[in-house]
Parts: sequence; structure tokens; C-alpha cells
Amino acid sequence: MFKNYLKTAWQNLRCHKSYVTINTIGLAVGIAACLLIFILVRYQTSFDDFHKNKERIYRVAGVTQTPEGINYTQGSAFPLADGLRLDCPQLEQAGRIYGRKDKLITLPDAKVTAAQKKFKETIFFAEPEVFNIFNFPFLAGDAKTALSAPNTAVLTQETAEKYFGDWHAAIGRFIKYDNDQVFKVTGILKNIPPNTDFPLRVVFSFKNARNEDISADWISQDGSLNTFILLPKHLSAAQFDNDLKNLVKKYTPPGYANQGYALQPLSDIHYNSRYGTYSGNTFSRELITALSLIGLFLLVIACINFINLSTAQAVNRSKEVGVRKVLGGSRGQLITQFLCETFLITLLSVVIAILIAFITLPLLNDLLQTPLSIQFSWPLLAFLGGILIAVTLLSGFYPAIVLSGFNPITVLKSRLTDRIVGGLSMRRGLVVFQFAIAQALIIGTFIVVNQMDFFRNADTGFDKEAIVMVPLGNDTARNTKMQSLKTQLQQMAGVKNVSLSAFSPMDGASWQSDFRFDNAVKKPGFLADLKWADADYFKTYNMQFVAGMPYREADTVNGFVVNEMMVKKLGFKSPEEIIGKKIDFWDGNITAPVVGVVKDFNGQSLKDKMLPTVLGANKMIYRLINIKMEPQYARQTLAAVERIWNEAYPDLMYEYEFLDEKMASFYKQEGQLSQLYKIFAAVAIFISCLGLYGFVSFMAVQRTKEVGIRKVLGASVANIVYLFSKEFTLLIGIAFLIAAPLAYYFMQHWLQNFAYRINIGVGTFLLTILSAEVIAWLTVGYQAIKAAVANPVKSLKAE
Repeated sequence: MFKNYLKTAWQNLRCHKSYVTINTIGLAVGIAACLLIFILVRYQTSFDDFHKNKERIYRVAGVTQTPEGINYTQGSAFPLADGLRLDCPQLEQAGRIYGRKDKLITLPDAKVTAAQKKFKETIFFAEPEVFNIFNFPFLAGDAKTALSAPNTAVLTQETAEKYFGDWHAAIGRFIKYDNDQVFKVTGILKNIPPNTDFPLRVVFSFKNARNEDISADWISQDGSLNTFILLPKHLSAAQFDNDLKNLVKKYTPPGYANQGYALQPLSDIHYNSRYGTYSGNTFSRELITALSLIGLFLLVIACINFINLSTAQAVNRSKEVGVRKVLGGSRGQLITQFLCETFLITLLSVVIAILIAFITLPLLNDLLQTPLSIQFSWPLLAFLGGILIAVTLLSGFYPAIVLSGFNPITVLKSRLTDRIVGGLSMRRGLVVFQFAIAQALIIGTFIVVNQMDFFRNADTGFDKEAIVMVPLGNDTARNTKMQSLKTQLQQMAGVKNVSLSAFSPMDGASWQSDFRFDNAVKKPGFLADLKWADADYFKTYNMQFVAGMPYREADTVNGFVVNEMMVKKLGFKSPEEIIGKKIDFWDGNITAPVVGVVKDFNGQSLKDKMLPTVLGANKMIYRLINIKMEPQYARQTLAAVERIWNEAYPDLMYEYEFLDEKMASFYKQEGQLSQLYKIFAAVAIFISCLGLYGFVSFMAVQRTKEVGIRKVLGASVANIVYLFSKEFTLLIGIAFLIAAPLAYYFMQHWLQNFAYRINIGVGTFLLTILSAEVIAWLTVGYQAIKAAVANPVKSLKAE
């Protein structure tokens, strides 16, 4: 029976090729967009699924209460894990993992070639307990003992093959960390999913982390040092929280009662940006929800097209329905027949959508820098099946009800008109809904693009053009060589200035500390952002002094330079007032007077507030060489820098980063969002205009006689075009009145995520309604003009 329905449906569709083509294209584009969003969202939400006890895993994350609110960090104090294991025996496990980015790995093994010897990796130091908390799968080695001894290492399969060609041969081989420590490979992990929160590639024994400048006190909460616990099944996080507070109270020195810890569930780590994560491609929950809604709306727009075109087509199929009813066809049979037609169109659209997704997925991967792929797993097949059924019912049910409900006597006695078909108001409402979504996306796109332009053009407070940063690494001879290297670079043609520092101006919040000011007993109650740099740092980055001067060139601190924000936070009315006041870090370990105040510079992205910053000289901490070049000689200069670098540090890997590229990386996700909005807005407009074009095409056929009579009575081409366009112009205007306040509300909420943001102006909305109307007029213009210039004699004769 169903086979007969499908056969008849196929024969009917072959008689309405224009109708089928427009509907199929619209649905296919909408389904393809929805499919790509599904793959992207699944990639962003299916992280770390292999951990068996993930609901009982918690990170013990640092929290500090300040007068301005709570500061959060994913890090913890070094001895916290030992304290948990000693004082909280009710825990199943407690373990530490310490991450370091962009570290040098070399291969001292004689079996590898020189070209294979240097790699830059994100490395981790981990305790054996970490592998008991997390279920990272081992291909070789024992999870319980692989990192129990010092100077042992675990590699992933991919990393082992990169180093040694064959992961089977990696066990027992040696790798060298930062040209200092040699580690023996004792275990091989299966490759970790790329969307994990723990991108393990190289893992060293935590016993070697004691040489990594970790403070061994209960005060310093290192953001790179994570402590994880595994709660027993009978113990909840709320129950253990009181034990944690007692532990912290027991070991924390007096005067630090504002510091504590919070239990952060593993499921919260992926999205909670206030703590920070190691993952580089994490989308927020809000962004995932927004993308899911956009995908749903695009699909609904395509379904609206189908409904509008199907009900418009009803006029042409009225006699077919009448004949079927006279010959005994029931309404149920007709509904089934029309749903089968919708099913075939939807099935064809799904097939085309999969092809579109295959073609466009590489472009999406390039945009988002993700390894997305289409794998026909059960979730994807279930999604496609659900789409097929949902779109068939959503698109086909109402038109089937309308078509099957015709009175056979009426439709056979006279030609059915659009008004007799009914549903005109509903079709107008659907067009309004359709264009409201499209215009809301256009408004969102304009706002995101404007915010990105604001980021790119904002005054950062320092010069960012033609500055390249070269990391110095941790070479044991670094301190003796870097000054000589700086001198050589300063003498090069094409180099304007050179400076040594621990961080660039854009490495905000990399090192924050409390302090005492002007010999006061009580601390100010906020943290200072520390930037260690030599005296040439200010000249290299062209920082403007508003009071005082740079500190003298020295190997150690002889004076501090602060920014305007520090002056304001300390309550001074003018920068001159702070000059000569002493700042004391770490209870007298470093004390010096303030000798200068620089204009505020944003040490991190404009998403965050300006930090009170302190700059001082400290040769032992420098890790970066900053080179200001003549832009026109940049290529030649970089080649010369590499040559000098390799002579000074033959065992290190030479790499560099332009400061403006580093700044652009801060807004990577916003840039990706901007591009996605552009794409989805274009898709929404395309689908909406496709439906509009089809609708006007059918309307032109229905109003052929009316147009002929109007032309005979003297109507001009402009009058006829206006006749076809005025209603859609009005509907798009109504859609704008709905879209504008909704888009304003949601985009204003999105802008609240940024400390520095644009104001949403009237121009955005005027540009949106103007572009929507122009696009709609261009869409209906061809059919309207075609109907207007048609010979009225032929149209009336045909009637």
C-alpha cells in the first residue's frame, strides 16, 4: 500500500518540477546548515566521555575574596594534594597535574635524525594518582607505576610516532626537556580526543616538577597547577566542602583568610571560562545554545517556504483533488498521498544536504580550526532520521490538510482562487516570521562585525606594529648569552629597539601578586599584575609616561613603573603623587620606590578590565626578547635574527610571534562567530528569498488575467511592479519591527561579556531594514517585471 502511495507521489511530483526544485533547494540548504551545526555542537559537547567516574571527579579550584568580588583560578597551592591525602582519607584519590605550554622537547637518541630532534609541545607533569582519577587508556605501560619514579615520561601514540616513527619502539627510549632533564618513556597512551580539556601529548613524572619554580607554600595558587579529587560514591561535593574548608583553615597562615577553594565538577570545566581551561577551541554554553537555535530557525525557515509554496500550489491542484474525491478517494488517503510527496522531497533534500555538508565542511574546519568530520554513527543517523520525519510532518501536514479539504463540487464547478483556498493570513504570518529571523541574524552580524572592528582599532596604549617576540626558553646559559644577543640585535640594520622581558604587554594576568604600599601594615586588598622587563621595554613599545621616568638599566629591581590604573586604585588624584612611594612584594623580598607612571595599556584582551600593573627589572626572570623592526625590512630582519639566534642557542628551537597576531588571537572566537553569523544570515536570506521568488512566481500565474485587464485600462509597468511588491514590502517592515527589539535585547546581553564595547546605534537597524527591503525587491523584481511587460492580449485570450 505505502509503495503505491510513493509511486503515485513520484509521478505527481514529476508534473510540478518548478515547485519541487524550489522546495528541494530551500530544504536542502536549511538541512545542510542544521547538519553542520549539529556536528559542530556535538564536537563541542562530547569531550572526555571516556572517563568512567566523571560525575565524581572535581577540580579543587582557587577562589580569593577581594573588595571588588571573587577572583577565580583553576590553580591551587603546591602542597594542597598532600594535605588532602593526609587529612582527608575518605577521598578515593587526590592528584596533581601541572601544565606548561610551548616547551622544548629534544631527542638525544642517536637513532633519530637531526631534523627530528626539536619539537615544541604543551607538556604536563602528573602524579600517578591522576591516571587513577581519569581513565586515560594505555596502549603500553602500567597506569599505576608509569610515572611513579622520577625522570619517567608517558607519550600518546601520535606523539610517540612523531618522535620515533613507531610507538611500539618508543618504550625505553629517552627524550630531553628544555635541554635540561632527560626522561625515559615508560608508557604509551591512546590518542586523546582533540576536543578534550586535557590535551595530553607528553606527560612527565610530577617528581621532576619541583624544579619548575613552583612555590611550595599554601599561599601561592599557581594557575597551571591543578589538583583533582575523586569522591567516593557515598560522599557528595556539598558534604565534603566543609572538610575542605577546615583543611584550608588548618594550613593557611594568618592574614590569608580571604583565600580558599571551591569544588568544580569535571562537567563544568569545559565551559566555565572564569576559571580558564587548557582547551583552545571551547565554545561557551551560550554560544552553543545560540548556534543550536540558529540551526533550528534555519530549518523552520525552510519549512515555512514549503508550507507557503504548497498552499499556493493548491490552487493549481484543486481539480486533481476534486476528481480524486469524486472517484471515491477519502480525505485520509489524500492526506497520506500529499505527505508521501513531502516525504520524497524531504528525502531528496536530506541527500543533497549531506552532499552540501561534505563539500562545505573543510571550509568550516578552516574557519574554526577544528577537525570536524561526517561519520555516520548512530547519533548522526538518528539526527538525520529525526530531521526527515520532523520536516516531513512540519512542512507537509498543514498543506495536506488544506489540499484534502476541498469541496469537489466547488473545485470542479469553477476555478479555485487563492482566497477560497484560505490560509492567506497564515501565509503572511509565516513570511513575517521568516524575515524576522533573517533580519535578526543580519542585525546580530552587523553588531558582531562592529565590535570586532572596535577591537582591532582600539587604542591599546602601546605600539604594536612590526614588533616580533622571540621566546628565550630555559637554556642553562641563557642569562649569560641573552645580553650579548640583545646587543647584536640592536646593531642590526632594520632593528629599531630591543628589549628583554618576562612577558609581552599582552600577557596580562600572567603573574599577579598582593603587596604592601608605602610601608603600610595592611595590604591594599587587590592584586598587582607584575611585568618584569628591562629599561628598554618602554622605548620598544613606545609607552607614554604621564609622570616620572623609566627605571635605570639594571639586573635587579631598583625602581617600579606603574600604570594609571594602579594610581587610581590606590586613591591618588594625580600620577605625580605616587612618585617616590615604596611598593613591597613578598614581605620585603623585593622593595623599591615608584619612579614613573605610564599611560594605561591594556595588558590583555578588551574583553577584560584594565589591570593595575607594576613593571620592574629582574634579569633572572626574563623569558622573552622583544624586537621592534622597520616594517619595510621585516623579512630580511627576521632572517638575520634567526641566524644570530642559532649561533647563540644552537640547541634551542627558533620561533617568533608578531605582537599584532597575538592580539588577534585574543578575539579568535569572536572572529569565528562573526564569520558564522555572516554565513547563517546569508543562508537565512537565501532561503527566505527563494520562497519569496517561488511565491511571486505562482502569484504571477494566478493574477495573469488581472494584470492583463489592468494594462488594458492603462496601468504602467511601474504600477504592475508596485502591485506585486507592496505587500511584501509591508510584511518585511512588520518583520523588522519584531526582529529589531529581540535582536537588540540578545546582542546587548552578548556585549555585556566585554569590558570595552560598542554602543548599538540606530544606523545598524536602518541598514538592516534597507538591505532586507532591497534584497526582497530584487528577488520579486524579475517576476514582477516579467508579468508587467507580458502582452495583455495573450493573457486575456488564454483566459
